[in-house]
Amino acid sequence: MRIPFQIMGRSYHTVEDLPAELDLPDGSTVGDALAAVTALLPANQQLPGSCLVVLSGRHLGTVARHEDSAVRQQ
Repeated sequence: MRIPFQIMGRSYHTVEDLPAELDLPDGSTVGDALAAVTALLPANQQLPGSCLVVLSGRHLGTVARHEDSAVRQQ
């Protein structure tokens, strides 16, 4: 499934060269999506643990500590 993602605020520059959508298997979770984004980042870069995670307008926590909800294609 293809899901859109955005990074806003102070960390937007971290992902400016990444695609606007992730291609994930059905049944993937927020943790899987974050792992996919991290895998696309240049070596030695990562999203800050304090970066907020929002899914479909619902705040799930931060990169470091978030609710690992299932994601679905919009």
